[in-house]
Amino acid sequence: MHLFSAMFLLVMLAAMPCEALYPSPEEGWQIYSSAQDADGKCICTVVAPAQNMCNRDPRSRQLRQLMEKVQNITQSMELLDLRTNRDLQYVRNTESLMKAVDVKLKTASDNPRSLNPRSLQELKDKVTQLLPLLPVLEQYKTDARQISRVREEVRNLSLVLMAIQEEMGAYDYEELRHRVLLLETRLHSCMQKLGCGKLTGVSNPITIRASGSRFGSWMTDTIIPSSDNRVWSMDGYFKGRRVLEYRTLNDFMKGQNFVQHLLPHPWAGTGHVVYNGSLYYNKYQSNIIIKYHFRSRSVLVQRSLSGAGYNNTFPYSWGGSSDIDLMADENGLWAVYTTIPNAGNIVISRLEPQSLEVLQTWDTGFPKRSAGESFMICSTLYVTNSHLAGAKIYFAYYTNSSSYEYTDIPFHNQYSHISMMDYNPRERVLYTWNNGHQVLYNVTLFQVVKTAGD
Repeated sequence: MHLFSAMFLLVMLAAMPCEALYPSPEEGWQIYSSAQDADGKCICTVVAPAQNMCNRDPRSRQLRQLMEKVQNITQSMELLDLRTNRDLQYVRNTESLMKAVDVKLKTASDNPRSLNPRSLQELKDKVTQLLPLLPVLEQYKTDARQISRVREEVRNLSLVLMAIQEEMGAYDYEELRHRVLLLETRLHSCMQKLGCGKLTGVSNPITIRASGSRFGSWMTDTIIPSSDNRVWSMDGYFKGRRVLEYRTLNDFMKGQNFVQHLLPHPWAGTGHVVYNGSLYYNKYQSNIIIKYHFRSRSVLVQRSLSGAGYNNTFPYSWGGSSDIDLMADENGLWAVYTTIPNAGNIVISRLEPQSLEVLQTWDTGFPKRSAGESFMICSTLYVTNSHLAGAKIYFAYYTNSSSYEYTDIPFHNQYSHISMMDYNPRERVLYTWNNGHQVLYNVTLFQVVKTAGD
């Protein structure tokens, strides 16, 4: 297959950089594959592995546990060495005293009559001075038992290491891990350069957690560096003010290590988005959009979305005050809503993130009450035809060409009631809140990539 042909087709199963790809437990390592079509064009399918996947490998966990054991053994040996040196010095200091006692005892044994009361008292005094040696000897016994345990631990470690070495062959594990991380970095860098594509498929659902009520939203920041792994959760769809911020996805899964933000104004719906360190949400019983900055815990700006319906005037099919849906993709911040002049059809507006000013607006012609949910990928709005079981992605509106088409992209609505569905361009995954379950979907994007010679 000639990889430098004038044009090739790339089917990219979009994955998530750093710790952000969430394979199911059965999937394990992901697969890279390629094939050639009838015209000789190269078709590549890429399922990118997660960063730190090596850390989830059972052998990696074994090695980390072994390293911890080695560290514990090292500390025990250092402690034993310290005590031995200290006690040895004490024995050396009492050596002359022991020799003197030995001489006295021999004299008394050879000539009992020489043992007068004064000599007997002197011998007792010297023996008394030797009494501190008893705990030293007891410590030697304890240390001897400790050394026996350490010897057994070392023997077990040797057996486990030999087993891992046989399993892994002649390759050094750390070297392999370093090479995998290097390849992951190169792959994700390449994927980011590839940029946008057309949605052609959605993976099976990956359930991250079951928490909260039937309705809600959860998300990570859509544009910040991948080193920031915070997760935010907002339970409920109206009058809520409490936002939970978790340090990592793992903390979110366990429900630990979180801080609480109490918003100054309650929210409506579930169409919130975190964009560049700020939460954008619809203020309860209004068409006002609020930008709340997490670090300063303050509202930076709020602006009315002119003419937008609110308070269940034009919600999605499931209701829930979902009139205004805020979202982000590779090209910026968006608002999806409708107005009375638009006769209840979905309107898309691109927003300026700092001022919340509307930059451009499109009328899709698709009735919002017939939509289950919607999300933006690469300036294209994708709309589902239901929030219930059997839903599929039914409609796509392309803002770049102001055109639309009906689609037929199925996905498994595992828990039968989706109340939030948003795309994260940084991680290239769909976040959903499904009947009290927080679920992810990987997406397949299709694009034609031309070489510089075209």
